[in-house]
Amino acid sequence: MSQTPLPQDIKLHSKSRTLELTYADGSQFELTAEYLRVHSPSAEVRGHGIGNHILQTGKQLVGITGLEPAGNYALKIIFDDGHDSGLYTWEYLYDLCHNHDQYWQRYLDALAAAGETRHGNMIAKG
Repeated sequence: MSQTPLPQDIKLHSKSRTLELTYADGSQFELTAEYLRVHSPSAEVRGHGIGNHILQTGKQLVGITGLEPAGNYALKIIFDDGHDSGLYTWEYLYDLCHNHDQYWQRYLDALAAAGETRHGNMIAKG
């Protein structure tokens, strides 16, 4: 059984609101705070059961204020909109990196189908 590779380096870029993950094979990914926020593994986003996903809107300007390790298996990401309950396992982060384009397009399609927007009433925080 193969194990998901762990990132060799994790960098938070506050100005560009991105999280950079570098793996041992040299692959490097930059995930936006918005992408990570709308794909949070928390119950607030995923819902409390299959098919209960809650579409996140107005998160275009969200930022990351902190990162905390959760044991040896996950990363807790603290967002400036107050959201901090999702634990991003190494497997989940790896999946988000490698399936970014597909997941992002699915999110944009869901927003369009719901008549919602990435912009909302979100106000950038200094």
